[in-house]
Amino acid sequence: MFQYPSRICLRCLSIPRVPHPTPLRQVFILKSKSRAFHKSRQTLASFAPPSPESLPKASPPRTYSRTRRWARRLVYTAIGIGALYGLDRQFYASSLLRSTRTFALGLIVASDYKINFRANPPFAESIEALHARNAQRLFELLRTNGGLYLKIGQAIAMQSAILPPEFQKMFQKMFDDAPQNSWKDVEKVIREDFGKSPEEVFGVSFTGDPELGLMERKARASASVAQVHWARLGDGREVAVKIQKREIAQQVGWDLWTFKVVTWIYTKIFDIPLYSLVPYITERLLLETDFENEADNSERMAGFVANEPRLQGRVYIPKVYRELSSKRVMTAEWIEGVRLWDKETLTRPWEGPRRQGSPGCKGASLDSPNPEEVQKALHDHPLDEKLKPERDWWKGKDGMGGLGVSLKDVMTTMVDLFSAQMFLWGSVHADPHPGNIFIRRLPSGKPELVLIDHGLYIQMKPEFRHQYSLFWKSLMTFDNKTLGEIVKGWGINNADIFASATLMRPYAGGDHTTSEELSKLSKKERDKRHYEMQQKMRKGIREILGDEKKWPQELIFIGRNLRIVQGNNQFLGSPVNRIRITGYWASRSLVDSPDLSFSEKLKNYGRHIIFNLVLLSSDAVFYGSKIRQFFGMGGGMEDEIENQMRHMAKDFGVELQHGVFDG
Repeated sequence: MFQYPSRICLRCLSIPRVPHPTPLRQVFILKSKSRAFHKSRQTLASFAPPSPESLPKASPPRTYSRTRRWARRLVYTAIGIGALYGLDRQFYASSLLRSTRTFALGLIVASDYKINFRANPPFAESIEALHARNAQRLFELLRTNGGLYLKIGQAIAMQSAILPPEFQKMFQKMFDDAPQNSWKDVEKVIREDFGKSPEEVFGVSFTGDPELGLMERKARASASVAQVHWARLGDGREVAVKIQKREIAQQVGWDLWTFKVVTWIYTKIFDIPLYSLVPYITERLLLETDFENEADNSERMAGFVANEPRLQGRVYIPKVYRELSSKRVMTAEWIEGVRLWDKETLTRPWEGPRRQGSPGCKGASLDSPNPEEVQKALHDHPLDEKLKPERDWWKGKDGMGGLGVSLKDVMTTMVDLFSAQMFLWGSVHADPHPGNIFIRRLPSGKPELVLIDHGLYIQMKPEFRHQYSLFWKSLMTFDNKTLGEIVKGWGINNADIFASATLMRPYAGGDHTTSEELSKLSKKERDKRHYEMQQKMRKGIREILGDEKKWPQELIFIGRNLRIVQGNNQFLGSPVNRIRITGYWASRSLVDSPDLSFSEKLKNYGRHIIFNLVLLSSDAVFYGSKIRQFFGMGGGMEDEIENQMRHMAKDFGVELQHGVFDG
């Protein structure tokens, strides 16, 4: 008979009683479950939380202090940079940003050349690739920064013939029109300088009031420093209002300081004595932003031209209206003419009335604006109106006419003018590019040259002017002794190179020491030779500069003038013998100069007569080139000179591949 076990725990009593006898197998299962239950309780008891007294002392919570410290620094830095950027943009016209950008690029370019300018560049495919990427960097910097950087870029572009071809190609784009400022900025400049609105200063109306004058709010031309607006005053005078871009006044100090620092760094890194020239260059560029100085230059040049019989009736300097001018605004006579670069319009037949000049020339009338068209333009195109009449009646009904002037007369007048500036007056316009020269037709059918933009001039002291005249005369007569004495006094160690640079052609009268030395260069692989040549070019620059203290700094801008005039003559097809005309003025100025004694003038006059005979040989070369040009065997004397200079320049590692105004 089944019996319950004699010993049983109290917990087991909680199990419901089975009303009928339980088999032995079920009893065994119940015992197993009881043992498992006790075992699980023991296991759970081991996981019971310890008492607070048995726990160790609590560690302090993690604060992430280093992370928070760097996060605060990052936030403060971002706030500081943002505030600095805002202040720089608001009060300094982004001058700090522009300077920082310049320093950064300057270090990149300097490091790139320091590392890779060698026969086999370690981080460039070739020296040409090295030049190409740095030319692109520099071009983008100048275009991005704008302002005076564009002016500096144009100065480099005018001398880019001495730069590698990769730089030459890139800097052809430097003469594109610069972006113009909004009318709002223009109005601020006028108010700041005159204390009045444009309407009050110029007596104009922007609503078409017939009792008042007119002014276009969209610029007719925009350059790196200023832009020009057309206006017709209430009394009928038409004027060009040249207004400096508002940001220039804030940027100029920073820009020139940055230019000084970068040039100093490059002088030290590349061992080329350029820094000594910087003060003179920056002074000239600073004067170019002073429109009162430009007005002074303009009036001074007008006086010189009026008192020189050989230029009267051939050259015109626009009148400046001082009462409407200030340091940042210059108002001058409006000129209707054809730009020098428009060769086709200059030479096409004249279709206007006979014995009448082009508009505005020698009293020729300027058509007044049509009131109805003015009202329509002001209504349809506010802030973008064109109010000035086109005045192209002289082109004929089909619009295919031109001034009908001789390119030879145009270039003769130009070379005469700049030679007189250089050798007779000692006041030289240093920016005579085609955009600053207008051509008008006189009633006689002859051309009249109008010279504008008189901001950049250099003044030559009488002693230096006489030396420079004698230097040119010695070039033409191969007087190497006098030539050597003059350039030695200027601190130049290599007369041959400097003579060639001045003539813009190889100088054939020297002792050829440079050519002989260059012929000793190794004939190894192309890259190594290219590197050796450019190293030789750097040495040649040092020899030209020689003694920096003696070197006449005026030569920087005189050379610029010569190069631009040479480019103008070449562009027009070499219609004149530029070298002969320049040499003639150099010799004649030693007779005509008012600051020489009578005995000196008399002695120089005898030499001048003999010198004219020497010039006949130059004429023979010129007419020989004209004959070849006529038969399609050449492009003219300037092209032949350019080719000769290319061959000479290759010996110095320089590739001359373009005319000065290509592109």
